[in-house]
Amino acid sequence: MSFVNPQFFWVMIIPFIILAFLISTNKERLSRVFDEKVLKRLSAADESMPMTVRNILIFLAIFLMIVAMARPVIEKGDKKVEVQGLTLLTALDISGSMRSKDVYPNRLEFAKKKMMAFFDAMPSDEIGVVAFAYSPFVLAPFSSDKETLKMMVEGVDDSYINMGSTDFSALGEQVSSLLKKKKPKILVLFSDGGDAQAIKGFGDILKANDIDLYVVLVGTDKGAPVIDENGKPITQKDGTIAITQRNDALGELAKENGGAYVVAGNGKEDIQQLVNVIRGKYKNQQQGAVTVKERVEYFYYPLALALLLLLIAFSSMPSRMKNEKVKMKNGGHA
Repeated sequence: MSFVNPQFFWVMIIPFIILAFLISTNKERLSRVFDEKVLKRLSAADESMPMTVRNILIFLAIFLMIVAMARPVIEKGDKKVEVQGLTLLTALDISGSMRSKDVYPNRLEFAKKKMMAFFDAMPSDEIGVVAFAYSPFVLAPFSSDKETLKMMVEGVDDSYINMGSTDFSALGEQVSSLLKKKKPKILVLFSDGGDAQAIKGFGDILKANDIDLYVVLVGTDKGAPVIDENGKPITQKDGTIAITQRNDALGELAKENGGAYVVAGNGKEDIQQLVNVIRGKYKNQQQGAVTVKERVEYFYYPLALALLLLLIAFSSMPSRMKNEKVKMKNGGHA
């Protein structure tokens, strides 16, 4: 037998011994430390049970509680447990076009809400998050803690947006590195799309590394003005306002790379549809085996015995029975 928390012995046993010694040997010195009522309760003097016996029961109960806190266990060795679920990488577009307001309140905030809905729809899966525009970076490492992932995504605001052109090739290199040891390799993009020329090299990288692509497209066909960091529409050299539209070429690339895409709308049906496609294809493949310690817990035995001893020590039943007998001898008067 061993103890999971043996430090409780060192933390609690010394004060316990000191307290037991003071109560048992020096009442006058102890009265300077404790209030008289507290001392009376600790000593538990009662005509129904000798004080020495009762104190022994109380101290033994306290000792058993310390043993219970130390968690006695019997080790049965290591056990391998298969962890069910998928490991996948998500990527959030933070390019300049994500400021556009053809969806409320803008494409970036709308994409963030969709990403968090995706986290909720995959509660037992391990997910990593990347933000990308001209240069991609890891926003959150792979984790099954969805609340932490949500906090990281929620922290992405307008200050993250990069007005430079989106480099999908750089994103592909980053993704292939992060998914190198994962199987299957799954990437889910939240973006307003990209033209065929910009994503050509991206598709080649995905195919070379056997990465399946899924896309959640935000924005509308009609499009909206590109907004600068001051909230004003950007004008082109000819004086016209720059308009950005959702480009579905990225979605078509997803279909070519063993994946699928959805156009983000209001509600959660779009995300659930995408999750169903992912679940159906991979059938909840295992992440791998995890080694855990197999133990048999025995803390409840000393704890139960301690409670029983305390119940006996503080019981007043004998005293009550004695009082009843006295009343009967006195004709029912105390």
